Amino acid sequence: MGGMKWGNMATNVRGLIMYSLSPYEQKPFAGALSQGVPNMVRRFRGQVFRVTPPFIAGYMIYCWAEKEHTRLERKDPKEFENDE
Repeated sequence: MGGMKWGNMATNVRGLIMYSLSPYEQKPFAGALSQGVPNMVRRFRGQVFRVTPPFIAGYMIYCWAEKEHTRLERKDPKEFENDE
């Protein structure tokens, strides 16, 4: 086992043919505009109704809580009429 590591032990397997393409010969952005943009639009349309309602509900609850907090922080002048 001199110098062999896990994952590279079987270097010579009979009957197995492996093909690979050099990373220098690949086109990294091939089909990005023709396939990527329509796929992004399709995925967005599929998820928008699942994601948007919780965000809207959360924003409405946040706005209500902020208004209620500022309302409760205000002083009532009637409570301080008899102070000297």
